[in-house]
Amino acid sequence: MEKQQFYYDNKIVRNFLYASIVFGVVGMLVGLILAFLFLFPNLTSGISFLSFGRLRPLHTNAVIFAFVGNAMFAGIYYSMQRLLKARMFSDLLSKIHFWGWQLIIVAAAITLPLGYSTSKEYAELEWPIDIAIALIWVVFGINMIGTIIKRRERHIYVAIWFYIATFVTVAVLHIFNSLELPVSLSGMKSYSIYAGVQDALVQWWYGHNAVAFFLTTPFLGMMYYFVPKVANRPVYSYRLSIIHFWSLIFIYIWAGPHHLLYTALPDWAQNLGVVFSVMLIAPSWGGMINGLLTLRGVWDKVRTDAVLKFFVVAITGYGMATFEGPMLSLKNVNAIAHFTDWIIAHVHVGALAWNGFLSFGMIYWLIPRMTKTKLFSEKLANFHFWIGTLGIILYSLPLYVAGFTQASMWKQFKPDGGALQYGNFLETVTEIMPMYWMRAVGGTLYLTGVIVLVYNVIRTVRQGSPVENELVEAPALAVISPNRLKGEKLHSWLERKPVQFMLLTTVAILIGGLIQILPTILVKSNIPTISSVKPYTPLELQGRDLYIREGCVGCHSQMVRPFRSEVERYGDYSKAGEFVYDHPFLWGSKRTGPDLAREGVKGKPFNGGRDDVWHFNHMYDPQGLNEKSIMPRYQWLIKNELDNSTIQDKMRTMVTLGVPYSEADINNALKHMDEQATKIETNLLANPEIKKSFGKETAAPLKNREIVALIAYLQRLGTDTQVKK
Repeated sequence: MEKQQFYYDNKIVRNFLYASIVFGVVGMLVGLILAFLFLFPNLTSGISFLSFGRLRPLHTNAVIFAFVGNAMFAGIYYSMQRLLKARMFSDLLSKIHFWGWQLIIVAAAITLPLGYSTSKEYAELEWPIDIAIALIWVVFGINMIGTIIKRRERHIYVAIWFYIATFVTVAVLHIFNSLELPVSLSGMKSYSIYAGVQDALVQWWYGHNAVAFFLTTPFLGMMYYFVPKVANRPVYSYRLSIIHFWSLIFIYIWAGPHHLLYTALPDWAQNLGVVFSVMLIAPSWGGMINGLLTLRGVWDKVRTDAVLKFFVVAITGYGMATFEGPMLSLKNVNAIAHFTDWIIAHVHVGALAWNGFLSFGMIYWLIPRMTKTKLFSEKLANFHFWIGTLGIILYSLPLYVAGFTQASMWKQFKPDGGALQYGNFLETVTEIMPMYWMRAVGGTLYLTGVIVLVYNVIRTVRQGSPVENELVEAPALAVISPNRLKGEKLHSWLERKPVQFMLLTTVAILIGGLIQILPTILVKSNIPTISSVKPYTPLELQGRDLYIREGCVGCHSQMVRPFRSEVERYGDYSKAGEFVYDHPFLWGSKRTGPDLAREGVKGKPFNGGRDDVWHFNHMYDPQGLNEKSIMPRYQWLIKNELDNSTIQDKMRTMVTLGVPYSEADINNALKHMDEQATKIETNLLANPEIKKSFGKETAAPLKNREIVALIAYLQRLGTDTQVKK
C-alpha cells in the first residue's frame, strides 16, 4: 500500500512543555511562600495582593491548570499524533488553544491576587474567565476530535480513550459548576446560581472530578503511552485497560459527596458517595498494576534511567493516593481526617508524585527527542529525582502527623469528661508548628529539583537542533472488508468508532451526576427550611463578599459537624436550612483557624466573648491579642473605604436567585447600611485606643470602612438559629 508523507507538529508540543516548566516554577514558588507564611504570618504584611488568602487559590490554580494542564496538553498533542499517525487537525486551532490557555492563566494570575474570586475550590475564577475556559476547551476538543476523524490508524489506543473522557467530562463539570449570575456585565462579581447544600454538592461533584478527569484520566492516558515507549515493552494487559477505563469513569463521578460527610448534605447522598468511593479502589489499582507490570523485564534499567525512576514513583504515588482516597471516604476515618492537614498531605502525594513526577519524566524523555540530541546531564536528572523524592517525603509525612495531632487535640476532653482538654483552638495550632517547618523544608527541596530540571532542559536545548515539523510516512486509512468484521467483539467495534465511543463515555459520566444532583435541587424535603433564617442585610452581604475576597474560607470552615467535641467547641451543629440564602456556600475544607459557623453567637451580650472591638483588633493585629497566632494582619480593611456603588445591583441579582429582598429593601439599602454601620462604629469608638487611632474626622469615617462590613457579617453568623441562654 502506498504510503503518505506528512509532518508531526512538534512546535505545539514544545510550546506547552516550556509553558508547563515556567508555570511550574511560578506555581511551586507561590506554594513555598504560602508554607513560609504559616511560619511568618506577616511576611507580606500590608500588601493585600500577597496575603495568604489571595495567594492560596493562585497557587492551586497555577499548579493544577498552568503546570499540570500545560504538561497534559503537551503529552496529549505528542502522543495523539503518533498513535493516530496524523498531524493535529488544525495548526490554527492548536495555536488558539495554546495562546488562549496562557492568557487564561495570566488572567488568573492578575485577578486572584486582586481578590476577584468565587471562593469555590479549584473553580475560583470569575465569570468572564470561566467563559474563556469553556471556549478554549471547545477549541481543544474540536482539534482532538478532528484529528481522530482524519487518522491513518484504524484502532484507537487506550490512551486516547482517556483523552476523550477528559475532554467530555471536564466540559460538563466546568459548565455546570460555573453557572453563575453576574452582578453586572461590566464588573467581575457574580453569584453562584446554586445555594447552600445544593452549591456544596455541585461544587464537590466538580471538585472531586476535576481531580479525577483533569489530574488523573489524561495522565493515565499518558502513562499508557509513555511508560511502554520508554520501557520498550507492550502494555501489560490490554483487557485490564478496558476494565480499568470503563469502571473508572463510571464510578469516579459518584464519589464527590465523600468530601461532605457529616455535613448538612442529606444522608442518602453522603452514603452514595461512600459506597462508590470504596468501589473506586478496584479500577484505580487496576491501572496502577497495569502500569507497574508493564515494566516487567526492565527493572534493571530503572536503576540507571532517571525517566523510568520518575515514572515508577509517579505510578506508585497514584496507587497510594487512590488507596488513601477510598479510605478517607469511610465515615470513621473521615471524622478524624477532614478539616486537618492530613487532607493537605493526601492531596500533595497525588500532585507532587503522580502529576509532578510523571510530567518530569515526560519532559526529560521528550526534550532530547524533539531537539535531536541527548539529555545534557543524566546525573542531574537523577539528582532531581532523589531530591524531589526526599522533598515529597519531608512535605507529606509531617503533615500526616500534624493531621493526627489536630484531630486528637480537637476531640479530646478532660479526664472528668466535662470540658474540652484544649478549649483554646490556638493550642492545637502551636503544637503542630514543627511539622509546618518540616513541610517548608520539603517544599524547598522539591522546588530545588524543579530548578535543576530547568537548567538541564536549557542546556539540552542549546546543544541540540529543535525539529518543529517531524517528517513521517504512513499508509492512508484502508477500508475494512466485511469478512474481516465477522465475529468482531463489541469493544473492538467501539475502538474504531470515535463518535459512538464519545457518546457512550458521556452517558457513563452523566448517570452518577444526575442521580445525585437532581433530587437535591428538585425535591424540597432534602433541604428543610427554617423560618428564623433571614437574608443577609445589605451591610452583611458586603461583609460576606469581603470575606470571600480575602480568601477567609481557605482557613476557616462554616460547618459544625454533629460531634460532641465540635458542638462543645463551636455551638449547635449545622442544619441544611441555614444556608438557603448562601450564594455561594462557604463550608470550607480546612481548619487552620477555628470554625466560624456560630461566630456571631459568641459576640452576643448574653453569651459574652468576641464583641466588635475584639474583631477589629483581631483583624488589625492578631499577634497583639496572642503572640502565637499565625493569622496575618488585615490592616487594609481598616484603611479602605467600602465601595457601595453596586450594593443594589447585588441585591437585585440575589432576588433573581430567589433571595426574598423586597423592592423597599433594595431602595433603602444605603440607609439601612448606614444605620447598622453607625451602631458598630459606636461600639468601636467606645474603646479609647480605637477612638484615639481611628476616630478622627476624615473623608471616610470609620463606619464607611471595609472592616465594619466584615464585622457585621461575622457577628451575624449563626445568630438566626441561636438559642438564647
